[in-house]
Amino acid sequence: MPTFRQLQYLIAIEDTEHFGRAADSVNVTQPTLSQQVKEMELRLGTKLVERGRPVRLTPIGRDIASRARRVMRDMAEIRALAERGQDGMAGTIRLGVSPTIGPYLMPHVVVRLHRDFPDLRLYIREGIPADQFTELRNGGLDMMLAPLPVLGSGLHTEPLFREPLQIVGAPDHPLLDRSELEYSDFAGEPVLSLDRRHPSHRQAEKVCEKLGAEILRDYEGTSLDSLRQMAGSGLGLAILPELYLRSETGGEDMVRRFQIRDWNEQRSIAALWREGAAFSDSYAAIADVVATEAREILG
Repeated sequence: MPTFRQLQYLIAIEDTEHFGRAADSVNVTQPTLSQQVKEMELRLGTKLVERGRPVRLTPIGRDIASRARRVMRDMAEIRALAERGQDGMAGTIRLGVSPTIGPYLMPHVVVRLHRDFPDLRLYIREGIPADQFTELRNGGLDMMLAPLPVLGSGLHTEPLFREPLQIVGAPDHPLLDRSELEYSDFAGEPVLSLDRRHPSHRQAEKVCEKLGAEILRDYEGTSLDSLRQMAGSGLGLAILPELYLRSETGGEDMVRRFQIRDWNEQRSIAALWREGAAFSDSYAAIADVVATEAREILG
């Protein structure tokens, strides 16, 4: 049977499609990794890796790597159980957060969590949700906060709150002089968005379809701050979350929101963790704090 370490090497090869990068990711030399993979193939009596550019796993190699990932997740759960002991609301929880949520909501959440659960530690990582879903499934994260919808299986999804979205522009935008605006008034208007890997980009596209507006493809923002600043400069309009506009991080110092009749655009935020995770109760308690803070800010 292959060793635990050999299975890690196989997963690294599948993830990187390169022997050198795989070796770096697991902190061994390339000759060591190559030798261990050959030994694993000899033990199992079958070829696992197709050596080329890029490096690929054979069908059997992919099946073994898939099962090995489950083994790794189970081992991570065992280690977490041993470290945390009897009290689930203690120790360190690895929390993935979308950059369109974390900067303006997590400060409130952290304060309340530390007050209510002083032995709990949060390792917070911001990232693009699509990438973090993979990390969550593979055990690199314990839980996530992200906009819905979530594609794929194996994750528990806990809806937390609905957040209004607002369309904003520079204070001297001509449409702001009108007392009442319709969706149709925004036909042809340029709208800024984050890059297409973000769920907010897809939502912006849907809103633009309703408005008849156009996404600016050449000026994709890297954060909500960059969208607000570009909108404030007059480059285009931006669709921003209500909590961000109410926060100290964001605000409306350089933009104004448009008052549009029957405007009711919003997004749904959820907490996610692996189905059957050992500390589901702890993750649910954290999710409840997040939802409570968001609802209090939104009033």
